[in-house]
Amino acid sequence: MRLATRPEAGPGALGLDLTRRLAAEALGSALLLVAVVGSGIMASRLSPDDRGLQLLESAAATGAALAGVILMFGAVSGAHLNPAVTLVDRLLGSIGARDAALYVVAQTVGAGAGTLVANAMFERPVLELATTTRSSGALWLSEVVATVGLLLLIHGCGRGGRARAVPFAVGAWIAGAYWFTSSTGFANPAVTVARMLSDSFAGIEPASVPMFVAMQIAGAVLAGGLIRLLYPAPLSRETTVPAPDRPLDDRPTVLFLCVHNAGRSQMALGWFTHLAGDRAVARSGGSEPASQVNPSAVAAMAEVGIDISREHPERWTEEVVRAADVVVTMGCGDACPLHPGQRYEDWDLDDPAGRDVDAVRPIRDAIRTRVEALLADLGIPVG
Repeated sequence: MRLATRPEAGPGALGLDLTRRLAAEALGSALLLVAVVGSGIMASRLSPDDRGLQLLESAAATGAALAGVILMFGAVSGAHLNPAVTLVDRLLGSIGARDAALYVVAQTVGAGAGTLVANAMFERPVLELATTTRSSGALWLSEVVATVGLLLLIHGCGRGGRARAVPFAVGAWIAGAYWFTSSTGFANPAVTVARMLSDSFAGIEPASVPMFVAMQIAGAVLAGGLIRLLYPAPLSRETTVPAPDRPLDDRPTVLFLCVHNAGRSQMALGWFTHLAGDRAVARSGGSEPASQVNPSAVAAMAEVGIDISREHPERWTEEVVRAADVVVTMGCGDACPLHPGQRYEDWDLDDPAGRDVDAVRPIRDAIRTRVEALLADLGIPVG
C-alpha cells in the first residue's frame, strides 16, 4: 500500500483527524490551566501566610497534572499543549504551517477556558483580570531558560530512546522550574495569556504578558537551533502511546520515507509487503516526490519477483506519519517529520538515483536484510 495524497480541504473542511487533534489540544490546555490556576487558589487558601508552601503545593499539583494530561492526549495530538512546542515542530518541519497555526489557536482558547473554569470552581469571579506585576530582566531571562530547557528535554527524550519518559520528565521539569527560575517557569505562551484572566496566586497582569510571550518565543527559536545541533537525526527506537488513526485491526503500520519516494523507500515498501503479506501495513512517501519510480529500482526488484512498476512517488501527509507505529527514514535528513514519542529508524543506504541496475542490486539486498530485521523485531513471521 502506498501513501495517498491528501485532498486539499476547502474553507471549514478541516477533516476528522485534524478536528480531533485540535479538540485534544484545546481540552488538554484547558485541563492544564485548571491545574495551574486551581492549585494556586487552593494553596493560597490552605497556606495563607506561607508563600513558600503555597509555591510547593502549586508546583507539585501542576507537575503531576501535566504528566497526566500528556498521557491523556499524547496519542491524539502529540499533546503539545504549548505554542512553543508547536513552533519548534514547525521549525523542524514536522507539522505544516496551517496545522501549527490552528494548534496555537486551540491551545490559547482552551487555556483561557480552563482558567475561567478554575475561577468558577473556587467561587471566584469567572472573569477577572490579574493585577500581579511580573516585569524585570531577571524574569524575562528565566522564561528563556525555562522554555529552552523544556524543549530540549522533550526532543532529547524523544530522539534518545526514552520517549516513554516524556510525560513524567516534562511534569518534573515544570514543577522544578517553579523553584529554580525567578519567574516560576511559565514556559508557555498560551498559559501566560490565560493566567492574566485570574487575579489569584497564578495571575499575571496584562501589561506583563507581551514580554513573557516574547521571551518564550525567543527561547523556542533558540531551542530549535540547539535541537538541530545536538540531535541531527531521529535516534529513538522506542514507542510510547499509540499513534492516532492506527488501523482498527491493530496490525503494525510502517512508513518508509526518503526524499524522492522513487528508489529506496519504494524498494523497502516492496520488500515489506512481499515478506509481511497481510500481517502488517506499509506505506511510503517523500519530501520532494519524483515524477516516476527509478527504472533501475524497478528492474532490480523485478529480478526477485517483486513488481513496483505501478507505484507512483507520493508526498507524505501529517495524518499518515502520525498513524505509523514505525517511521523509517532514508536520507531525507531534517526534511523528515519528527514527532517525539514515535519510534524512528534511520537506514543509512546509498541513493540509487542515477545508478544502473548492477549498482542498485546491493542496495536492494541491503534493504531486504533491514526489512527482515524490522519484521523480526515487530514479531511478524516472514512469508
